Amino acid sequence: MAAVLQAKDAAEWAYRGEGAVNLVLAYCGSSPNFVGKVLRIQKVPNNGSKSENGHSALTKHECLLWGEFEGIVSAPTREIAEQLYVKNIRVLVSKEFLEAVEDKVLRQRPSWRVDAAKISQISKYDPLDLFSGSKDRVQKAIKSMFLTPQNNFRVFLNGSLIFGGMDGAVDSPSCMDNQALQNGLKRVIVANDGMHTKYFMELVAETVLKSGLLNQLLEVQKLDAFDIEGAIHAYYDIVSQPCMVCQTKGRNKLSGRYSSIHSMPRDEKLKVVRDYLISATGKDLSMMISFRSRGNKDPESPYNVVFLESTNQTFDYKVNTLSILLHISD
Repeated sequence: MAAVLQAKDAAEWAYRGEGAVNLVLAYCGSSPNFVGKVLRIQKVPNNGSKSENGHSALTKHECLLWGEFEGIVSAPTREIAEQLYVKNIRVLVSKEFLEAVEDKVLRQRPSWRVDAAKISQISKYDPLDLFSGSKDRVQKAIKSMFLTPQNNFRVFLNGSLIFGGMDGAVDSPSCMDNQALQNGLKRVIVANDGMHTKYFMELVAETVLKSGLLNQLLEVQKLDAFDIEGAIHAYYDIVSQPCMVCQTKGRNKLSGRYSSIHSMPRDEKLKVVRDYLISATGKDLSMMISFRSRGNKDPESPYNVVFLESTNQTFDYKVNTLSILLHISD
């Protein structure tokens, strides 16, 4: 997928939503390279960083930190460096494509999202439930997101939103929202009236557990052995500045754990800071799950399979990291 998306390609990408940092677009064209794919674009100020005089778009300390990773330091722009850092993003886009996307989606974006994000009701969703490995607790986490979707939970049927707000402002779904979801799920879930949503949440929980993606994310999160309170000591040593934490608290008040960081070899200090940054990326949990009812049509499907015991149905599924968007096709 080496082609660079140009301004003319923006017409084939549709706005799906956004968080505080990224826009999410879904592909609505016919190119086999992109069918079924979504694009996550980071929001940056209009005067975002650029490479000057042919030098790296990264700071000298960032160059030091990521120097051993091929291509990152030599990237012509910071955006491309970030794409290389997030290895599962392999689509290069031109500046003109991003400008065209901005023009296209501006009218679709909620005005409050253009400059800031707020919520009006606290959700009962607890990430610890989602990561617990317990089926009951995972179901509890999903139910909590369903009861207060905010920007955390959306459901699409054949590419059309049937539950959750595009602007992330939906606190408690209305009866109309719930009915729309029920009607959509009737095309996919075999159940008595009123039970489709319950079984659908069971399907999501079963898939989350079976996919193992949360275990992988947890391993990434565990890379951070010192948290910011420890990593900051390594950072100050790397940038050759007196440690502000030690100056403020006094070295004699620091635990042996943090004192030992200052005595680490330089390579180990670089690893501490790198692992902290990679872990912080993994802590911004987001997932996209796609389902398709399998039936008896495709017994040799190459996709992953999950069985929903409550309805005696089998589904193909795909799971990847992104915003929590649930896509179903009938």
